[in-house]
Amino acid sequence: MNKYNSLYKRITVFTVMLAIALSGPSYAAEQSLSFIQAIKMAQKNDPWLDGSHHKQKSIEALSFAANTQPDPSVSVTFASLPTDGFNVDQENMTQFKVGVSQMFGRGDSLKIRSKQLQLQSEEQPFKRKDRENKVAVTVGSLWLDLYRVEQSIGLIEASRSLFEQLSQLAELSYSSNLGGTRQVDIVRAQLELTQLDDRLNQLKLEEKRYQGMLEQWLSHYRTVESLSEDLYTSNHRLTRLTSRELPQLVFHRKDVINDENSLKPGQLALVFSSHPAVKAVDKNIDATRIGVDLAEQKYQPQWGVNASYGYRADDPLGNSRADLFSIGVVFDLPLFTGNRQDKEVSSAIANTEVIKTEKLLLIRQLISAFTSAKGQYFRLKERQTLYTERLLPQIHEQVEASLTAYTNNEGEFSEVVRGRIAELNAHIEFLTMNTKEQKIILEMNYLLVDNAMKSNEY
Repeated sequence: MNKYNSLYKRITVFTVMLAIALSGPSYAAEQSLSFIQAIKMAQKNDPWLDGSHHKQKSIEALSFAANTQPDPSVSVTFASLPTDGFNVDQENMTQFKVGVSQMFGRGDSLKIRSKQLQLQSEEQPFKRKDRENKVAVTVGSLWLDLYRVEQSIGLIEASRSLFEQLSQLAELSYSSNLGGTRQVDIVRAQLELTQLDDRLNQLKLEEKRYQGMLEQWLSHYRTVESLSEDLYTSNHRLTRLTSRELPQLVFHRKDVINDENSLKPGQLALVFSSHPAVKAVDKNIDATRIGVDLAEQKYQPQWGVNASYGYRADDPLGNSRADLFSIGVVFDLPLFTGNRQDKEVSSAIANTEVIKTEKLLLIRQLISAFTSAKGQYFRLKERQTLYTERLLPQIHEQVEASLTAYTNNEGEFSEVVRGRIAELNAHIEFLTMNTKEQKIILEMNYLLVDNAMKSNEY
């Protein structure tokens, strides 16, 4: 009877494995979105970049306008009218006067203000490049998360088919009383199927969440009215938001990654000084320094000129009266500078130091993020090596050994089930590590991006 049971298990297990092999996943032709395509689409459709272009044009226009003298002022006056009859020829002082006055910029304030605005406008290209790189990290990470979830769903669905076959085998063996299968084996197989269904539901919830977050970046719209229509179009244009191939990203700066001396903060600070975000802050610092020069111009007097022409009517006897012409200069005297000009200069200097502090904090954040990401990367590579060289082969051998023991009537059905679950979990964890590696490389490439690099270099 034992030989018969062993033979029966061999035949049935072979049938199960053959069925699984023949019923492997077959995917219909479908249009998918690659990693690079998703990033380029998100960068192209980012309305923030359009806003930055408009802001730069606005500041450039203000810079041109700031270097222009104020408009002249014109005055029209009836001067010295007698109140006893309002006759224009009664009094000698009565006149119709037209005047014009022109104020000039204080010192070189117009030129300096124009230069300050120009520097502020030059900040926008660096901000746009940093934004493009940040979009690449955000969208790339979402794509990788969605890829991990979709591939995990595929692994679980394939394993579920195996557990269905094992459950049927256990029920058949138990009902025929030929294989020595116990009722607890049937319950265990059904329990594993239920737990797999629960994991599938959880992963599909994650899949919907990541799809929604990714579609937010892939939407193409220029107005609020077109948003809903474009989202509808994007949802029906692509049947999948990720392709089935995991991208293999490479480091931009391998010399910094592999050089242990690069971990010194002073050396890393020099590396990050060319980061677009830091360059943008540099432009802001230059603009605030110009603000100090602008504040110092308020120690200079502001000059203006005025001229007027006064027409006088003939006297009551018909004698002609001479018209009057006036010209003059006006200027202020910044004598009391202690409570105004001095304080404004001190404020401008302090504002420059504030921006310098922001630059220091930004570089420290970049150094901290780089050090953390680098440490995670090398520890992750060690785990990947452990999985590929030892853990995955050992788990596979254990699964095969438990299956062989069960088919020879020397092992338990529960060991086969536990082995399959352990193998599934190991493959999902290995998939998670591979996607995590790409996310770390993506983040480190953002941190080490040089201002001379193109934004599409990931």
